[in-house]
Amino acid sequence: MENLFADTAARADRYLKGLSDRGVVPSTEAVDRLAELGGPLPDAGEAPSEVIAALDEVGSPATVATAGGRYFGFVIGSGLPTAVAANWLASAWNQNGALEVMSPAAVKLEAVALEWVRDLLHLPAGARGAFVTGDTLANVTALAAARHAVLADAGWNVEVEGLGGAPSVTVVVGEEVHISVLRALSLLGLGRGRVLRVPTDDQGRMRAEKLPELRGPAIVCIQSGNVNTGSFDPAHELCEFAHRAGAWVHIDGAFGLWANAAPGRAHLAAGANEADSWALDGHKWLNVPYDSGMAFVRDPAHLRAAMSGEPAAYLAADGRADPMNYTPEMSRRARAVDTWAALRHLGRRGVADLVERCCRLAERFAARLRDGGAEILNDVVLNQVLVSFGSEEKTRRVIDLVQRDGTCWCGGTVWHGVPAMRISVSSWATSEADVERSAAAILRLAQG
Repeated sequence: MENLFADTAARADRYLKGLSDRGVVPSTEAVDRLAELGGPLPDAGEAPSEVIAALDEVGSPATVATAGGRYFGFVIGSGLPTAVAANWLASAWNQNGALEVMSPAAVKLEAVALEWVRDLLHLPAGARGAFVTGDTLANVTALAAARHAVLADAGWNVEVEGLGGAPSVTVVVGEEVHISVLRALSLLGLGRGRVLRVPTDDQGRMRAEKLPELRGPAIVCIQSGNVNTGSFDPAHELCEFAHRAGAWVHIDGAFGLWANAAPGRAHLAAGANEADSWALDGHKWLNVPYDSGMAFVRDPAHLRAAMSGEPAAYLAADGRADPMNYTPEMSRRARAVDTWAALRHLGRRGVADLVERCCRLAERFAARLRDGGAEILNDVVLNQVLVSFGSEEKTRRVIDLVQRDGTCWCGGTVWHGVPAMRISVSSWATSEADVERSAAAILRLAQG
C-alpha cells in the first residue's frame, strides 16, 4: 500500500508539472488510446500498480489541461495543491458525511467550512449552508427551500401533498438566466417553460423596472455573475421589489458571488445579502476539486423542511443538525474537506487576492486582444471577456483554430445574436505569462 500511494503521488506530481509544456487539448492519438481502458471486464484482476499505471499512461495524456494556467473555457478553476492533497486524504479516510455519528470529523469540517464561506461572502448571520455536488444541485436545493416556503405561506405542504392541486407558483427569471436554474425548476416540478422572463440590458443585467406585478406564491431568480459578461443583476432593487410582494429571491451566484470576497469587486454584488437563498460553486473561483457546490438559505427551517423526510428506524433522530437533513443526499463523501483546506490555506486575504488577480488578468487579456485588432463586446468588470474578430464567419473560424492549436482553450458563445469567443479567467495557476502567450497565439491565428 505504501508503494502504491507513493507511486500514485509521484505520477500526479509529474502530470501537474508537465502541464505547462503540453497542449491544453489532448492529441487525437491520445484520445484514440482510451480504447485500451475498455473491453470486456477481465476474469482475473490486475495488480494495483498495473491499474494505476494504465490509468496514468493511457488516461493522463487524454485529459484536457484544466488544471493548468491556459484553460479559459467555461468557468473552471484548477485545483489548489492544498485542496487536492486534502481531497486525497479525505478519500483515504472514506468517511460518510451524512451523520455526525458516522463521522464527527466530516461533519465538523463541513460546519466550519460553511460558516467561513458565509462570513467571507457577507451572507446573513444565521443562514444555513449545505454542500452538494455543484451549482446545479445547489440551485435545486435552494429552490426546493423556496418552493416549500412560498407554498407553506399559502397553506400548502408540498413535501407531503406534492404539487397536484397546489397553488400556482409564479417564477420570474431574467432573459439571461443560466441553464442550471431552468434545470432546477424542471426537476422541482415548477416548469422551465412556465417562467416569466424579464428583459435585460446590454450587459445582461435584469432590468428591475421591468419586473411584473407579483401576486400569490412567487420566486424571483436573479444572477450574481452573468456567464457571458460577468455582470450582476441589481440585487438591491430586485430584492426590495420582490419582498414588498412577499416573494422569495434566489441568487444563482455560481462564480460571481465570490466577488464579495474581494474588497475591490464587492460593489458588483451589492444587495446580494438581501436575498433569501444563494447557490455557488467552490470548483470555480475557490479552485477546489469537484463535488463542491454550496446552497445557502437565510432561514434554515425552510431548508430542513424541504430536505428532510420521514425518519428511518436505524437512523439517528435526535434533532441534531446533521448534514443529511439539509441536502438531497444521505450517503455522501466528506466533500467539505477540500473547501476547508483551501480556505484555511488562503485565508481571507488569499481568497480576495485570487479573485482580484483573475479579474486583472481578464482585463489584461482584453486589452491585449483589443490592441491586436479584436473587438471586446462586454464591459470587463469581472473575469469574463467576450471577443469578436469581425464577421461571424471569421469569429467562428478563429475559435476553431484556437481550440485545435492547443496553446490555450477558449469557448464560443452567442451574445445578443452575435457569435463570440468567451474567455474565462478562473484558475489560480494562470500567470501574466500565460495570458501573454495565449493572447499572442489567438492574434496569430486571427491574422493568419
